[in-house]
Amino acid sequence: MVCPLTLLTFPATAAPTLEEIQGRVTILQEEAAAAAEGAQAAKVQLAQLNKTLLGIKQEAAVQGQTVDQLRKVLGSIAIEQYKSGGISQSLELLFSSNPTLYLSAAGSLESLTRRKAHELNKFAAAQQRLSATTMTVNDKLALVAATQTRLTKQAAQAQSKLKEAESILAKLKKADRERLAALALARENADQASSLALARKANGISGRAGVALKFALKQIGDRYIFGAAGMTYWDCSGLTMRALQVAGVSLPHSAAAQTHFGKYVPLNALKAGDLVFFGSPISHVGIYMGSHRMVHAPRPGSRVKVAEFGMAIGSKRLVAARRF
Repeated sequence: MVCPLTLLTFPATAAPTLEEIQGRVTILQEEAAAAAEGAQAAKVQLAQLNKTLLGIKQEAAVQGQTVDQLRKVLGSIAIEQYKSGGISQSLELLFSSNPTLYLSAAGSLESLTRRKAHELNKFAAAQQRLSATTMTVNDKLALVAATQTRLTKQAAQAQSKLKEAESILAKLKKADRERLAALALARENADQASSLALARKANGISGRAGVALKFALKQIGDRYIFGAAGMTYWDCSGLTMRALQVAGVSLPHSAAAQTHFGKYVPLNALKAGDLVFFGSPISHVGIYMGSHRMVHAPRPGSRVKVAEFGMAIGSKRLVAARRF
């Protein structure tokens, strides 16, 4: 007897619709943009670390010269001591493998004059400063290496997400790819028309906020590109950086780094021209227009536009705002 269950058939898993595929591609593009912002943050930190490291190395070089000069002075003292009656036990200790043992007791050694003790103390202090600076250099070198690794990883992750999105599209039939491309273009064109209409209404905003917002709105329709900062292509922090630069404010090219500038603004007290930040860790930024709208460069495959948001945009929560 045949078991009745063997007569049952189950439908295969339904193929994803074009809308679902487009949704997956959009998510991957947003993740790619977030990874790219992570790379920008690492790039900014790397530049700062290298600048700091250069200053510390220069300081170490000067301190090294000071130590060498003091060592020569102490050498002269040793020669004087020898000529006047041979090298005493105190100076033998000075040039031994452990001069610190001698230096710690330099002030109490009767064989040296007060001037000699003073030079020895200066030498000990200079050596100590040089040692501390050298340790700082080594620490900064380790941070530089770690940051460079993070930068490389984040940039690779961004490219990987884009390739995954491209792979999904490549598996579609040509007709389906063309349909998706047409739908995406239609949405972008509709967003651009709506954004331009809203931009024409954005008047009466004065000061730096008005200058920055006006600049950003002029870029509506420009394409998003990783790491771009104008004047034809932008990423999110590149757009806000240039907009604030026109208004006389210098900002780094990183959404995360930009949160350390300007004045803190409660999220329930936003004004037009404020920068609004999204994600944890922060991976997106736009310029607030009022009425829960902002102008921003969203992601690969999209253009600079005006977008509505509440306490989040997409999967990224609104986490901070700054005023300049």
